[in-house]
Amino acid sequence: MPVGTAFHERTLALCESLNYREWAGYYTVGMYEMHHEHEYNAIRNSAALIDISPLFKYRVTGRDATKFVNRVISRDINKVAVDQVIYCCWCDPEGKVIDDGTITRLGESEYRWTAADPSLRWFQQNALGVDVKVEDISEQTAALALQGPMSGRLLHAAADANITNLKYFRVTRGRIAGVPVDISRTGYTGDLGFEVWMPWRDAVKVWDALIVKGKVFDVHPAGMIALDIARIEAGLILIEVDYISSKKALIASQRYSPAEIGLGKLVDLKKESFVGCEALAQEAKKGAERALVGLEINWNEVEALYDKFKMAPQVPSTASRTAVPVYRGGRQVGKATSTTWSPTLKKMIALGIVSRGSAPAGTTLSIEMTVEAVRHSVSAKVVPLPFFNPPRKTAVPVI
Repeated sequence: MPVGTAFHERTLALCESLNYREWAGYYTVGMYEMHHEHEYNAIRNSAALIDISPLFKYRVTGRDATKFVNRVISRDINKVAVDQVIYCCWCDPEGKVIDDGTITRLGESEYRWTAADPSLRWFQQNALGVDVKVEDISEQTAALALQGPMSGRLLHAAADANITNLKYFRVTRGRIAGVPVDISRTGYTGDLGFEVWMPWRDAVKVWDALIVKGKVFDVHPAGMIALDIARIEAGLILIEVDYISSKKALIASQRYSPAEIGLGKLVDLKKESFVGCEALAQEAKKGAERALVGLEINWNEVEALYDKFKMAPQVPSTASRTAVPVYRGGRQVGKATSTTWSPTLKKMIALGIVSRGSAPAGTTLSIEMTVEAVRHSVSAKVVPLPFFNPPRKTAVPVI
């Protein structure tokens, strides 16, 4: 049975809809109100506060900590400075992705590693023979994502920390309501944003301070439904939705290399040996068989399809995590894994995994759409990712 996160006593009181989801054994809010509109708009137009405490979090220390991290991930951790954050993935010996997440270099030999799935056993298996300690700190460290164009100003008002010059994918330290916190310039919305890391026992104090200070900045708690739409707009993948961990795959087609899910740039074949490097080197010579693409669905065709049934278009306001076939010339070439209506772009968009030959931008494909239990298809154009990429995402925030 799920349990509450460090913020549960606050989020439960605010969750009018009682719409909850289970995430890694925790109750997490799907949406606070009866509709997620205000929460999504907070992400894109003001400031949104999102409980991300269910993330798995690990602390890696020891004389060989850097050597260990480099053994597991496909990026070169030696290129990462102290107080820098990187996004990375880690693979099995066949070069198929186990998981993706972030690593923060807190010191020369100290790292905080986040993962969507539990990874402690895999880390320990790869720690043999090196002087390293891997601790699961998931239940000791709470985390909040503060996202949106006003997030920098809110943090500047609430935190005793150097926010003014905090660059993209960097971390600083300070205090909020007297609680020691790490503040990273990261997020999962594709917008200006931060993530705040704090001791679990003092998490409510930080929440309260951000809510009180955030009133003038129109802060809203936001749940997973609004976050799902934002991350699709940002072209960000989700494990067990857009790809399956190789440890859970049942058949070969469910196992993905980094290049097949848009993470090819996270592979450094020039670095020292790492798990899966030989297989990835072989793939690099011939090219990946599949690719992650953005799909813009032809809305005029959607309307025409429903019009045949004398119906207004029935498009769910929430994102779909159900995969549907994608075709080219009547032949299936892949699948759309995450589909949503984008309130900001005013378009129906999807993330898809398709064959390499069908992946170039501008290619016209077809996506399956079911109306009144009858399968149809509408055209969809391959477009570059991300769909939404505002300059403020990476800019130094205006305070």
